[in-house]
Amino acid sequence: MIERGGEVVIHMVDDVKQTTIEPLIKQTILPGSLVNTDEYGIYGRLPEWGYEHKTVNHSRGEYARDEDGDGFCEVHVNTIEGFWSLLRSWLRPHRGVSQEKLPLYLGFFEFVHNAKRRGKALLTSLMGVLLA
Repeated sequence: MIERGGEVVIHMVDDVKQTTIEPLIKQTILPGSLVNTDEYGIYGRLPEWGYEHKTVNHSRGEYARDEDGDGFCEVHVNTIEGFWSLLRSWLRPHRGVSQEKLPLYLGFFEFVHNAKRRGKALLTSLMGVLLA
């Protein structure tokens, strides 16, 4: 889950069922928030769980939608798609990460993204977390 212009939260899950994602969504996203997703069925109960929900339908070739006619496509999932693309690119040189170690890699990548710092500035943030 990612907030546009904000932080990302990564959870490894055993399956992609509503009973699995519901508690993760509820502990991460404030009730009443707008959640944009693709058309995958597990997101269908978001309104019942207290969220405003809008979708784009990738299977119909829809990747972004301008709902108010201002020329800006408000409804899209490009932010999380871009994040996954960066993550895959970062993992690729490691040529396979064991399931056992994958949570460590994901946790580090989440930290780096949320720290919004690179180079030596990232080291300062990392040291602050390790020494806290």
